[in-house]
Amino acid sequence: MKKRLKKILAWGAFTLAALVVSGVLLADHLTPPATGAPGHALAVQRDQTALDRELMPLLDRNPGKTGVILIPDGLDAFAARALSARQAGRSLDLQYYIWHDDLTGHLLLHEAWQAAERGVRVRMLLDDINTSGKDTALLAMDQHPNVEIRVYNPFRNRDGLGRLLEMVQRSWSITHRMHNKAWIADGRVAVVGGRNVGMEYFDAAADTNFRDLDLMLFGPAVNQANAIFDTFWNSEAVVPIAALSKRSERRLADVLAGIHEEARSAEARRFLDRVDASPSVRRYAAQELAPFWSDNLRIVSDPPVKRDQDERASWLIEHVMDDLRSARRKALLISPYFVPGDEGVAGLAQLVRRHGVYVGVLTNSLAANDVIAVHSGYSNYRERLLRTGIRLHETRAQVSAGASVFGSSGASLHTKAYVVDDRRGFIGSFNMDPRSIDLNTEMGVLFDEPAIARALRDEYLLLTSPELAWWVYLNADGELRWLDSAASPPQVFATEPDSTVLQRAMARALRWVPIESQL
Repeated sequence: MKKRLKKILAWGAFTLAALVVSGVLLADHLTPPATGAPGHALAVQRDQTALDRELMPLLDRNPGKTGVILIPDGLDAFAARALSARQAGRSLDLQYYIWHDDLTGHLLLHEAWQAAERGVRVRMLLDDINTSGKDTALLAMDQHPNVEIRVYNPFRNRDGLGRLLEMVQRSWSITHRMHNKAWIADGRVAVVGGRNVGMEYFDAAADTNFRDLDLMLFGPAVNQANAIFDTFWNSEAVVPIAALSKRSERRLADVLAGIHEEARSAEARRFLDRVDASPSVRRYAAQELAPFWSDNLRIVSDPPVKRDQDERASWLIEHVMDDLRSARRKALLISPYFVPGDEGVAGLAQLVRRHGVYVGVLTNSLAANDVIAVHSGYSNYRERLLRTGIRLHETRAQVSAGASVFGSSGASLHTKAYVVDDRRGFIGSFNMDPRSIDLNTEMGVLFDEPAIARALRDEYLLLTSPELAWWVYLNADGELRWLDSAASPPQVFATEPDSTVLQRAMARALRWVPIESQL
C-alpha cells in the first residue's frame, strides 16, 4: 500500500513538474493565437447621433477642452453607462477586467444588445481570467451581427479541470491580466476609472459595496481612450470569443431570453427606480450638471503586452512615479491594495524627509480587504511607513447607519487615485502594488487641473473621516494602534479592528509566504 502511494505521489509530482517545465519552455506559444480582424474606432461626426447633438453645443462653448464629471456614487456610475448606451447611435466600445453574471451585468448586456438592435456597433473586450462559466452568455451576445466580443490572454480550456491544469502549465504567462476599465459611447463619451461591472460596484449588493471613483469625459481627450481601446483590440494578446468556444443555437437563444427577461423583472425595476431617483440623474435630465473643463488632462494606459522590462518608459508606473516625485507640499494617495515595496517606502520617505511633504495614504483595513494576502503584504511595510512620518488611514468595514456613502452597511474601498499639491493627480485602475506595476495592464486619467484636484482632495478627506476610517499610528512604545475618534469617548485598538482571530492568523501566516510579486 505504501509502495503504491509513493508511486502515485511520484507520478503526480512528475506530471506537475512536466506541466510547469513545458510552460516555461513554450511560454506564450501555449496561448491561443490572435485571429481577430483589425478594427478601429468609428469617426465622430458633428450631428450624426443623439450624443453628438447633445454634446456639440457644450464643446463649442469650451473649444479645445474636455468636460469632466467625477462619479463617486455607484448608482450614478450605472446611470452613466446605461444612459450613454441608450443615447449612442454609432458605437459602444467596452473594456473590462470583470463583468459579473448578475443583475447589473445582465442589465448592461441588455443595454448593449438594444443598442446593437438600433444599428450601433458594439465591441466588448474582457479579461479572460474572470470569464469561466460565462461563455454561453458572451457567445449569445456575440451572435448578433453588430456585436463582437474578444478576450484578453485567454485560456484554451474554457472550464473545469482542463482550465485548472492550463493555469498551472501557463503559470508564467497567465498572471498577466488586463485590469483596464473603459466604457466609450460613440467615440464621444468615455467613462474611465476603477469600477468593474457588477452589483457591488453599483450599490446594488445586499452585503458589501465598493466605494469607487469614475470619471465621465467628453471632448478631445476621449480620442485617447479610442486609441487605447484599438491598441488592445488589435493586439496579439486578444482573441475573439467565437474562436475559443461553441454552443448550440438553442442554448444561446435560451440564455439570451433569460437576460432580456431579467431586465424586465421586478428586481430590475426596483434597482432602476433607485437609479432614476438619484439626484445626479435628475440633474442630468434637467440639464443642470456642471462639469469641470480642462485642456490639461490625458487618458493613459499600459501597453497591451507588458513583459519587456526594456520598454518600461511606456508603462503607467513611470508617469505615476514622476508625478509623485514632483510633490513639494502634499501627496494624498487612495489605494485599496497598497503594497509599496522597499522602493516605494523609500520614495515616499524621501518626500517627507527631504522636502517636508505631507504624505497621506488611505487603504483597506484587514476587515474591509477582500484579499487577505494583499493585506499581509501591506502589513509588512506599515510600521516602516509610519516611522518615516507617513500618515495612514484604513477604511472601516462597517459604517454607521446614518452614513450612506457606501450604499450599505458593508464597505470596502476600491477607489484608486492620488492628488499632488492640490493641483495634479490621477484617477483610474492602478493600485500601488507589484501586480499593477509589473503584471497587469492599467489605465486612468492624469490631470493637472486645480478644480479637479480640489474635488479629489475632498473625496480623500471624506474617505479618511473618522466615521469611515481608522487613523493608524505608533504609540510611545512604537506599537501599532488604531484610533476610532468617531466613538464617544474615542477608542484605541491594539489589534486590527473588526477583524476575526482567523483573519488575523491568516494575515500573519501569509506574511512569510514569498508571494509579494503576485500581489
